[in-house]
Amino acid sequence: MTTAMGVPSLGRGRTGREVPAELSARVPAEQRGPGLDRDAVRLLVSRGTRVSHHTFTDLPGLLRAGDLLVVNTSMTLAAAVDGTVGHARVVVHFSTRGDDGRWAVELREPDGRGTTRARGGGPAGTRVRLPGDVRLVLEEPLTGRSPRLWWGRVSDPDVLGLLRRHGRPIRYSYTDRDQPLSAYQTVFALPSADGSGSAEMPSAARPFTTRLVAELVSRGVQFAPVSLHTGVASAEAHEPPYPERFAVPEASARLIDAARAGARRVIGVGTTAVRAVESAAGPDGVVRAAEGWTGLVVTPERGVRVVDGLLTGLHEPEASHLLMLEAVAGRETVRSGYDEALRGRYLWHEFGDVHLLLPEEDTDPTGPHTEHCSSNRW
Repeated sequence: MTTAMGVPSLGRGRTGREVPAELSARVPAEQRGPGLDRDAVRLLVSRGTRVSHHTFTDLPGLLRAGDLLVVNTSMTLAAAVDGTVGHARVVVHFSTRGDDGRWAVELREPDGRGTTRARGGGPAGTRVRLPGDVRLVLEEPLTGRSPRLWWGRVSDPDVLGLLRRHGRPIRYSYTDRDQPLSAYQTVFALPSADGSGSAEMPSAARPFTTRLVAELVSRGVQFAPVSLHTGVASAEAHEPPYPERFAVPEASARLIDAARAGARRVIGVGTTAVRAVESAAGPDGVVRAAEGWTGLVVTPERGVRVVDGLLTGLHEPEASHLLMLEAVAGRETVRSGYDEALRGRYLWHEFGDVHLLLPEEDTDPTGPHTEHCSSNRW
């Protein structure tokens, strides 16, 4: 989702393009000028290789009555906690709670600027002192693919209480300053029964406001809530996602299946929502209520069974999320969209602009335009 590398560009990858570091969104949209709200971001719309430029407040006019938006209701946790290993300072990113009470964690080093840099994981038996005389002991790597995340056991089983008392949102080096936890909650966020949530914000939904949701509902757009608790992204290596907890309620499964039966569009709001709903879909494309762990990685080879479109942020060229975009819309669509985003100086990352990928046969009801909204400057 995000990078912490602090280098002059974001590199090259599947898009074949280099993203200048100055296109990182450093603060939330509402902090870029007086009178702005979260929806003061730009919206790039791709239909095949045709691209048009909008503001996010144009979204109601770009959707149709009967469209169904699948949204992730996971709350963002204050998942970063200061600690020490011996005399060395570390920052622990609490990622995912396991069924056995352990947590998948990432240890990082403070960089002196209020953010962090990568640190080697492990070894097994490493002890981390946390606030309140709490201890974390690393036991084993989460997977054999990468030593970045480790399963660790915390001496106080109330880890969520520890995060509430001593945690703060995970912050990356392209941002200007710390933000309150509220800046990382979406309008769709709901408390889960056990207090679980996401280590990083399901950021595609961040530009939605209550006013915009009300306008969409008044125009006949529907919403299907699901949840997927996101873990700590691979900031430097862009690893594929690992298993995460998800839930698709019965009511949402019925809404999605009814939309598909009526030839209405199902649009995922964020890669997390797509991962959840595609995990609940059978080979026949029928979505059934489901919850648990999903290890699904949506790729062009696997394809998508449910969603027709996707609203998402702009991802780094190396990000594994781009495989999902290609599965939804095709590689040429993604390439042309990212070319246009670079030409138009769109902003990247969780506080940045957004990209709506719609089926190619759709027509644009507003016609293409290329105005640049002033909220895109910081």
